[in-house]
Amino acid sequence: MVKLLKVHGSQNHFFILDQTELDKPLTDEELRDFTKKITNAQIGILNGADGVLAINKPVRKGALAQMRVINEDGSEASMCGNGLRTVARYLSEKYQQDHFLVDTMNASLRVHKENDFAKDVPAYSVEISPVRFNKEALPFTILGHDRIIDNFVPELYPGLRFTSIAVPNPHLISFVNQEQISGPILGIVGKRLNSENPYFTDGVNVNFAQILDKNKLFVRTYERGVGFTNACGTGMSATSLALWLTHPEMVDTDSQIDVFNPGGMVKTKVHYDNNEYWIELTGNATFTHQITISENDLHRNNLENVQISETNEQQAYEHFVDSLPKYNDITTLA
Repeated sequence: MVKLLKVHGSQNHFFILDQTELDKPLTDEELRDFTKKITNAQIGILNGADGVLAINKPVRKGALAQMRVINEDGSEASMCGNGLRTVARYLSEKYQQDHFLVDTMNASLRVHKENDFAKDVPAYSVEISPVRFNKEALPFTILGHDRIIDNFVPELYPGLRFTSIAVPNPHLISFVNQEQISGPILGIVGKRLNSENPYFTDGVNVNFAQILDKNKLFVRTYERGVGFTNACGTGMSATSLALWLTHPEMVDTDSQIDVFNPGGMVKTKVHYDNNEYWIELTGNATFTHQITISENDLHRNNLENVQISETNEQQAYEHFVDSLPKYNDITTLA
């Protein structure tokens, strides 16, 4: 029998599948089909999810394991910060290690265990990198810029300034007011740039951010391959870097940034080492359910015989969220 986990980081929900425990790992086609089914709110289980995090053997020297991120539409993301925290916890508990490397599509990233955010709310820190600003890294075209850093881009939306950063997932960021972050503009821009369009031909994660105070943000994300999501770890990290670059008066570089989102809160810290930027992302790694399925059913994409047991961690997480200041009237999405 195979054990899966339903997990979340800031209510960004995933299923963890440890393929190293299988007699025969899923093929890429099987993994895509499995993801599209199990994450679907109608035909999947546990109201679906934003994706599947597949754990494989490491592909680079020194890493403990590899994480692949399969979005609910079957596409593969290069990284997922919220997901990496949950994988870090799973691997930490499996191998009894608190500091190690995890392979992602583009790099081996540092992860480590942190003090709990609150009672029964485990927390982990993960490295978000590499960071790129050039248009080829995102990519974007015909916008009249080689890179977009706090620029008006009328082709995308009138009156808003944008910053575009790959971390390595592509992100487009705009600092807006409360009316704009709560209104329809993010959905309009996000849907447009993640449909066929001449600007971001591979799609892009779109983040609207409200500056609440010094070292304090609220971020809302329209995620490529997903749509509106409770939180996006790489998006909150990219937005923190954008704040550091474009509103330096609102950042104390020696302190962490509190980043609130519809799913809760994380902490970030921007680093500039050896002429390279990277972001440290710290937040919850919550396991809500354990799922048991036969390996045969897994390969056949049959979810009819799964057995599910619930942990008590979601209740503890919700208690933590209830204790947070309420900065925005955007409700949790799932």
